[in-house]
Amino acid sequence: MTDQNWNFLLRDQLAGHWTRQLRDRLDGLTDDEYFWEPAPDCWNVRPRGTGTAPVQGGQGAMTIDFAMPQPEPPPFTTIAWRLGHVIVGVLAVRNAAHFGRAPTDYQSFEYAPTAAAALAQLDAEYATWQSGVASLGEAGLARPCGEAEGPYAEFPMAALALHINRELIHHLAEVCLLRDLHLHTHQQTGREAS
Repeated sequence: MTDQNWNFLLRDQLAGHWTRQLRDRLDGLTDDEYFWEPAPDCWNVRPRGTGTAPVQGGQGAMTIDFAMPQPEPPPFTTIAWRLGHVIVGVLAVRNAAHFGRAPTDYQSFEYAPTAAAALAQLDAEYATWQSGVASLGEAGLARPCGEAEGPYAEFPMAALALHINRELIHHLAEVCLLRDLHLHTHQQTGREAS
């Protein structure tokens, strides 16, 4: 087993499920689904100036709701919010720290005003991440993550790749579940999305 290509396996753990189980399930995502608030006081991505959360992060026409520290219990988050978190906090920030993407964070990112634009952002950041991990080769997986990962700076890049895989699978599964909930509570009953 010493000839195993761990870099390929780390990428394939996600890529093997990306199309069939995650990304294909997001095709056709509508703006109604994207912004749907299934519970009171959701955190969402909103037109600038319309949010009520303590912090509205982002540049441009749209902002994302959040607070530091996060309230207990945390507010329910929409598909738009969850995609924003994945695109920025999980992928774009790491792509900037490790793979040459322009620096970004929750405050400086331009959040998507439509579901289609969010999926395009997701695809671009995912492609950058997968390409970046591939560029590490086998030896690069063993090097420390560095300062960008704070208290995990000494962890190997392989640990970061595994963490990102878990985050993407976890959060995008939530998005898929919210799509299913929207379908079964709105479209099949003929009610309009709120």
